[in-house]
Amino acid sequence: MAEQQPLISHLLELRTKVLRAIGSILLVFICLVYWAQDIYHFLAIPLMSNMPATGSMIATDVTAPFFAPFKLTLILSFFIAIPYVLFQIWSFIAPGLYKHEKKLVAPLLFSSTLLFYLGIAFAYFVVFPVVFGFFTSVAPEGVHIATDINSYLDFVLKLFFAFGLAFEIPICVVLLCWAGVTTVEDLKKKRPYIIVGAFVVGMLLTPPDIISQTMLAVPMLLLFEGGLLAARFYKKKPDEETSSDDSDQDSNNSIMPQ
Repeated sequence: MAEQQPLISHLLELRTKVLRAIGSILLVFICLVYWAQDIYHFLAIPLMSNMPATGSMIATDVTAPFFAPFKLTLILSFFIAIPYVLFQIWSFIAPGLYKHEKKLVAPLLFSSTLLFYLGIAFAYFVVFPVVFGFFTSVAPEGVHIATDINSYLDFVLKLFFAFGLAFEIPICVVLLCWAGVTTVEDLKKKRPYIIVGAFVVGMLLTPPDIISQTMLAVPMLLLFEGGLLAARFYKKKPDEETSSDDSDQDSNNSIMPQ
């Protein structure tokens, strides 16, 4: 029973952290739900500003005028609460990390959140006006543009996640190099393959047009180069590797039968 108590205490602590994270999302949602319609209108501005005078947004589902803004507000609440959610994750895992690991993880959590927000902002302020301007301009003559609000929401959320995750590339590069999976020099040698891979990922994550694919691939490549620069400052020192190995060896010896 004594051996099970630490596990139970960890599970109870994990439950507390999860409940706090969910509670923060619900609290933000309660504060924003009154303005759900206004939030959706703000999201629709990039499309509406590029529509012709006769164009409009429609709702093909009876419940869509209510549930589409409701869904958007809930997802926005999660985005806003991400820093607190990550703080709960950090407070749970921090006691089990070495000192040099804490120095790595803490700034990475902050920078990953900032990069995710930057990816969303880049999609909204840069990509959406270009993409929607292109789509509305190539509509055949006589075609009335009327976009369903649910379809539009799913489309922009997909792009938000695509650009938000794509902007995490520097974090992935730093972690891979720091963990010893690869090195900066190896990644530089594989740069031609990474360029091709960036455009393939852009093709898979964005609509089937060359504009949005390029506008995702180019930032990914720039962020990859930024990750290479940052990875040079996040190398394991020899004393850190030795201390980790010694700690692992001591823990293994402590569980060996006497």
